[in-house]
Amino acid sequence: MSGEPIRIAMWSGPRNISTALMRSFESRPDTEVIDEPFYAAYLHATGVIHPMRDEVLKSQPTDWREVVKTLLEPCPNGAPIFYQKHMTQHMLPQVGTDWMTSCRNAFLIRRPDEIVASYREKRGEVILDDIGIVRQAELFDREADRLGHAPPVVEGADITAAPRETLSALCAAIGIPFSEAMLSWNQGRRASDGVWAPAWYDQVERSTGFAQKPKAAAPTLDADNRRIADAAFPYYERLARWKVAGLASA
Repeated sequence: MSGEPIRIAMWSGPRNISTALMRSFESRPDTEVIDEPFYAAYLHATGVIHPMRDEVLKSQPTDWREVVKTLLEPCPNGAPIFYQKHMTQHMLPQVGTDWMTSCRNAFLIRRPDEIVASYREKRGEVILDDIGIVRQAELFDREADRLGHAPPVVEGADITAAPRETLSALCAAIGIPFSEAMLSWNQGRRASDGVWAPAWYDQVERSTGFAQKPKAAAPTLDADNRRIADAAFPYYERLARWKVAGLASA
């Protein structure tokens, strides 16, 4: 392909279906993906201790400017679409965002109480900044102001409930054709997965598609974690107003 690829920046917080959605896009014959490219820069700047921290720092640039250069380069293998999986909590205040204008930005959301409960299973402790939802809303507002309308928003629970319908609506909102290839993939780890995959990707490595789950009751949280979820809910609800597709997971 000649010319610039379509760059899709998908902005999510942790403990969503962000890796499964990356698998979905990678299954397309026209798409290459990149996994959380700002992760090492985030760890380097904050000093926060995450699983496999040293391995992550060695695997990626720790200067966000170097990351941006990679994101704006021609797509690997000359693919027409370059899908970028981003974690909003990695976008610290000092990280520039002007490069986002070169992307079609979309936002993947999940109920904050579910995020907090899932995050605690992996790390034990959580603060509001860890789940990235305030930053996600800031990036959404910035993109909406630039475009003059809301950018695409999709909820993970809507995708798992009706993958074909929701992904079709998401692709239409992004401005690319839907592909049936997005609905399934082979089990296992991918070369495109971040080096941190052994610590975080056990479930998605066993998957072959979006697993439909029965609607569960809201998770039970202790008082501290309930306060975090409650503080996050207004941001989630504001973004949820703009969801693509017709299924409501709330």
